[in-house]
Amino acid sequence: MPPIKIRKRTETGGVRSFVIRATAILAALVVTAAFIALLGKNPIDVYASMVTGALGNPHRLRETIIRAVPLVVTSLGIAIAFKMKFWNIGADGQIIMGAFGASYFALNCPNLPQPLLLLVMAAAGMVAGGLWAFIPAFFKARFGTNETLFTLMMNYVAQKWVTYLQYGPWKDPKAIGFPKIPNFVDNAILPKVFGVHIGWIIALILVAVVHVFMKRTKRGYEIAVVGESVDTARYAGMNVRGIILSALFASGALCGLAGMIQASAVSNTLAVDISGGAGYTAIITTWLAQLSAPAIVIVSFLFAVLVQGGSYIQTAFQIPQAAAQILQGMILFFVLGSEFFVNYRVAFGRTVAPSESEVPEEFKVPAAYDEPASPEAVKTTKGGSRG
Repeated sequence: MPPIKIRKRTETGGVRSFVIRATAILAALVVTAAFIALLGKNPIDVYASMVTGALGNPHRLRETIIRAVPLVVTSLGIAIAFKMKFWNIGADGQIIMGAFGASYFALNCPNLPQPLLLLVMAAAGMVAGGLWAFIPAFFKARFGTNETLFTLMMNYVAQKWVTYLQYGPWKDPKAIGFPKIPNFVDNAILPKVFGVHIGWIIALILVAVVHVFMKRTKRGYEIAVVGESVDTARYAGMNVRGIILSALFASGALCGLAGMIQASAVSNTLAVDISGGAGYTAIITTWLAQLSAPAIVIVSFLFAVLVQGGSYIQTAFQIPQAAAQILQGMILFFVLGSEFFVNYRVAFGRTVAPSESEVPEEFKVPAAYDEPASPEAVKTTKGGSRG
């Protein structure tokens, strides 16, 4: 069997990327169609129902937007950390802690005017989420700890903290023994615009803010430089430790704001499952969007369509939840797998000659070197200098 060679592409054309991704989507539809047929259902009907279930009427569209909002806000936060090559896997915990910070004021200051209370809740959520991300950032900057494991473990600490509150000091005495935190008063609930909580407007504003921050500001440029090379950033006189800490605080603050939105507008209370897994899902949407804030909106909305449509076909076709999740997972598998072929090429054989576009400029041979040497030059080389 000939060896398999994998080579990273230095340049990827837009047409090639589009063809690879389109092929992956078509392959996903074909494979999932076979799985649907094994369930005894018509694949075309199921696909049509997934779209109808997510976008078929105003109510379903609103539900899809509600699912997309936390993905957008959380993905923006993750994108800031990922741009710096800081692998923030703790967004789920930051969402939970953001919801906790907001809930503290919602439960203890119910008599504040609604605008003031919501602003305080948002600020508290951002501070709580930012501090939760600041902890692993500090240890990374100071001691070089592994941020992937650190942020992941922080998720479980946040979950257990809310569980303790739910069963202990914040337990609702009116819940007749059920471990539940009291619901928020009306003043602590975000208002609606066009039938959807105002979080969707906040998300769109944040997209513009993060895009400008990352592309047009000095700090955004510094974050990108640190992500490319810490040594280069230090050589340029940048405060690497300060950049890491501030960027991660901003990342966690956005995730915490997502938690505040979920607690205030969706759950109307604090619960251990407040994030709904958005912190993990947002890692996928951020990666698929290539860390681009505008693309995050599109990818998050499409993912919300996939999730909402998957929920709808469970009832419409009596498909088990596990089967619907398999469908979603298979589609994601192909879409994520296409990114490998966008960035790498695979060849079979003993040698893999790089294409012209894949050879860096500094390694390309000048055209003059490719010209054959003249007979006089060869004689001079063999006989030495005649002077």
